[in-house]
Amino acid sequence: MKLINIGYGNMVSSERIVAVVSPESAPIKRLVQEARDDGRAVDATYGRKTRAVMIMDSGHIILSSLITETLASRINGSGGSDDDE
Repeated sequence: MKLINIGYGNMVSSERIVAVVSPESAPIKRLVQEARDDGRAVDATYGRKTRAVMIMDSGHIILSSLITETLASRINGSGGSDDDE
């Protein structure tokens, strides 16, 4: 299992990520709100602005304060903060 750092010491399995999207569009805002209402949202921003939304294969939504490009580079293996198990 390959874990990536999504900010503030939080780790996520990169194999379970379906998409990393920007939180600015109305459909993504609705998706995040629905996930919050259903208890499927994990807020890993520590009170900071949400800059990326990760959609997981389980239907969960993870909010990160890192930008999408940073997360994409970590997922692709060039981030330097990845841990392999």
